[in-house]
Amino acid sequence: MNSIGRIIRRYRKLRHYTQADLAEKLAACDIHITSKAVWAWEKGTAEPSAGTFLHVCRILNIPDCIEEFFGENPGNPMSALNDDGKELVRQYINTLISPVRYRKESAAPAAAARKTRFIRLYDLRVSAGTGNFADSDRYAEIEVDENLAKDADFAVTITGDSMMPRFKDHQTVLVHKQSALESGETGIFYLNDSVYIKKFQNDKDGLYLVSLNPAYKPISVDPAQDSFRVFGKVLG
Repeated sequence: MNSIGRIIRRYRKLRHYTQADLAEKLAACDIHITSKAVWAWEKGTAEPSAGTFLHVCRILNIPDCIEEFFGENPGNPMSALNDDGKELVRQYINTLISPVRYRKESAAPAAAARKTRFIRLYDLRVSAGTGNFADSDRYAEIEVDENLAKDADFAVTITGDSMMPRFKDHQTVLVHKQSALESGETGIFYLNDSVYIKKFQNDKDGLYLVSLNPAYKPISVDPAQDSFRVFGKVLG
């Protein structure tokens, strides 16, 4: 089994693209990442989203990503052929496509395509437990339904169980970017070089970041001494 990063690196080099070239070609597909993100994919420290990887396969002309990843694809009969055999199949396909009667008819246009847009999915792994350092360069772009995520500005993937049962480990949440929250709202916070998803508490007892899991104690925040900011409000 090959890693996704190894597949991307091999085909990128076959096409004589630099990491910056691949990032630029993805930008033309409205997927805005940096060459640093491509480097992280190839090193195995991060992975592209499924949609982004499909665009990468198209840009790099990866013919069968399942075969590349698993070594074989039972659903593709060409997977059992060597390069010479695959070339013979391609020649035969070209022969069949030439006459109009063998060519597949174009599909009718969709009656009502759903409206979507792209938002950034940050790979900083926002911690729902002990917190992680925020690396704002590590993100991919994901496609979301405009109606379901109309107020979302970005998304993050959380880790840990401190916000159970509402938020689970490795769950992706949508966030509306804003610099202030009402007490009781759930948000994404930066505190002393760590990033958290917590419930915001600001009352007579003080300012705290509160976990939903009772096994975790509230985190006290001192605005006069701590480096603290609100990234945004969690929408769900």
